[in-house]
Amino acid sequence: MPQAPSIDRISPLSADEAKWTELRKIEWTDQDGKQRVWEAAARKTRKSTGIDAVAIAPILHHPSKPVSTMIILQYRPPVEAVCVEFPAGLIDEGETPEEAAVRELKEETGYEGKVSGISPVLSSQPGMAATNMKVVDCSPTIVSDPGLTTANMQMVTVEVHLGENDEQPEQHLEAGEHIERIIVPLSELYDKLQALSKEKGKILDARLYHWALGLHWSQRLIGKYAAQGYINDIYVAFVAWGYKFGGDALRAQKAK
Repeated sequence: MPQAPSIDRISPLSADEAKWTELRKIEWTDQDGKQRVWEAAARKTRKSTGIDAVAIAPILHHPSKPVSTMIILQYRPPVEAVCVEFPAGLIDEGETPEEAAVRELKEETGYEGKVSGISPVLSSQPGMAATNMKVVDCSPTIVSDPGLTTANMQMVTVEVHLGENDEQPEQHLEAGEHIERIIVPLSELYDKLQALSKEKGKILDARLYHWALGLHWSQRLIGKYAAQGYINDIYVAFVAWGYKFGGDALRAQKAK
C-alpha cells in the first residue's frame, strides 16, 4: 500500500532552477492613465494554441443507475492536501482541447474514445467516433486565478455511455501519478463535495465546486418554482436538460 504523501521542505526557487513556471513583471497603464506594476506567475509549458490545459466533466450514463459524474482525488503539493477535482491535464503541442480531454480522460479514468469532429475554441458539440463516448461541450478559454497567474484552460464535457455489466476500466497513469476515482450521481455531487471537504487533508478545487454549486442551485430553483405552480416552465427546462444530458432515456420514457 502506498505511503501517505508529505512535504519534506519548502524553500525559495530561483528563476534558473524553475522548469515549469516563471515569475513575470507586468508593467501596465490603468483606466486613469496611471502606470502600474503587477507580479504574476506563468507556465513555461504553454503551446502554440495559447491554451494551457483542459479540465474534463465526465457525464456517465448507465442503463439502470442514475446519471453520474466522476471526480478524482490527487495530492497537490502547493496546497499540501489531497485535491478533489475533475480529471484534467496540460495540452500537448498539436492537440485541440477536445483531443487533450480524450487523452487525459483515458489516462486518469480509463474511459476512452476518438474525436471525429474538432470544434473551434468557442464552439460546442464536436462529435466522437466511438459509440460509447462523445464530447458534448467545450467551453471558452477560462481563467481561475487571474490576480496571481496567467494560467488558462478550457472545460470539456464528455458523455460516456456504459453497458449494464461494464467494469470500471484500468487507468493509464504516468510515473508518479496517484489518482483515486470516485463515481457520484449528479444529484448527490454537491452533498458529496461538502462531505469530502470536512475530511482531514482534503481540499476542493474551485472549478469543480462552482460546477456542482450551479447544478445544486438549479435543482433547488426547479423544486421551488415547481412548488409554486410553474409546472409547464419546469417541464420545458427539464426536457431541455434531458436532451443534453440524457435525451435518449427521456425520449424512451415518454414513448411508453
